[in-house]
Amino acid sequence: MAADRFLVIGAGPVGLAVAKALGEAGIPYVQAEATDHVGGNWAHGVYDTAHIISSRRTTEYADWPMPADYPDFPSAAQMHAYYEAYADAHGLRAHLRFELPVVAVSPRADQRYDVTFGDGTTEVFKGVMVCNGHHWARRFPAWAEGFTGTLLHSKDYKRPAELAGRRVLVIGGGNSGCDIVSEAARVGACADWSLRRGYWFLPKTLFGTPTVELVKPWMPIALQRRILEGLIRVTVGRYEDYGLPAPDHRIFEAHPTVSTEVFHYLKHGRITPRPDVDHVDGQEVHFVDGSHATYDVVVCATGFDLAFPFLPPGTVPVDDKVAGVIAGMLLPEHRHLYVLGTSQPRYGLGPLVTPMAEVLARWVRLQDRIAPTLGSVLVALGQRPPTTHLVDPHAALQQLARARRLEPLIRWKARRMAPVAPRPDPVATP
Repeated sequence: MAADRFLVIGAGPVGLAVAKALGEAGIPYVQAEATDHVGGNWAHGVYDTAHIISSRRTTEYADWPMPADYPDFPSAAQMHAYYEAYADAHGLRAHLRFELPVVAVSPRADQRYDVTFGDGTTEVFKGVMVCNGHHWARRFPAWAEGFTGTLLHSKDYKRPAELAGRRVLVIGGGNSGCDIVSEAARVGACADWSLRRGYWFLPKTLFGTPTVELVKPWMPIALQRRILEGLIRVTVGRYEDYGLPAPDHRIFEAHPTVSTEVFHYLKHGRITPRPDVDHVDGQEVHFVDGSHATYDVVVCATGFDLAFPFLPPGTVPVDDKVAGVIAGMLLPEHRHLYVLGTSQPRYGLGPLVTPMAEVLARWVRLQDRIAPTLGSVLVALGQRPPTTHLVDPHAALQQLARARRLEPLIRWKARRMAPVAPRPDPVATP
């Protein structure tokens, strides 16, 4: 029946895998995508020259390898083509509604959801899978609005021509910041780079192999750190010798940056390191060390906020970058409301997405067999929200493998929490 359908919000990498898993499990669903294409950020949210920082093998779906002729680090266009092919091969477009943003998701008394779309229509769904991504709600520094030159967020930057012949300041030492300041070094009149802290910069390749593939599942974190820190010292040297601050944390305590292109331009004098910004005065930017310079363009590679504007405020607890979801997808207070893809693996998401989507489909069926919410049962069994948005992919894969074995324990605990078996969900009336 119509009211027994689920809604998948978003057709990016996570949303596509969720849709495939639901279809294979025979769970009726509709998928709403705000744009006119699949692929999420790879279709509309990155600059033309972007390439993945994780390798092809650590980014592809576990059950859908990328084409054999793809390089180790595919381009944005290749990534978009990959997700388009995935959607076509698995018949996902039959359930897709394009250019249909979700405006509001409202819980009902019968534990279903009223969903209002951008075209003004409202439909009832048994459950909702939120896969709206975390690379769209732009984060700017507080001083940015005072800059009177051209101000861009890294998400809005598209091609080097926007920087050609201009005095450019890039804010932030993440992957986008490294890429964009390197492009400014090639084509700009100047390329300054403001860092508020020290970062770990990992080479994309070591010994001809993508660096992320050198880290093996059997290696404990301490050993991974020791190996990578030693290799960086040998291949790159001291960051201070490039004019950069030393890292103020251990590797993996923050998301590492995978790029060494900046070191080429630093040593050629094409990139000038700068400290954090203190304030701006028109086009003049003042730094915390007392220095200042005038710029035509400031690019803020300052990241994104986690946001769910279509959910009632407070539905998903968010502390900075950390979403308070249980087991990576559940909210204890809500039945059949799943929030996925809020964490960041230390490298490619691909191997995690397929098993995560398969666990979701199993848990949808399991939720129908128990009275309490699945999230509340897991909390009763000792599960807690994450304390960081960073995920060890190897540990996460082990946890997903254990999720299936948990099902008998979940059913047992649910019976103790609610000894009377639940009746089938009533048919909802709009």
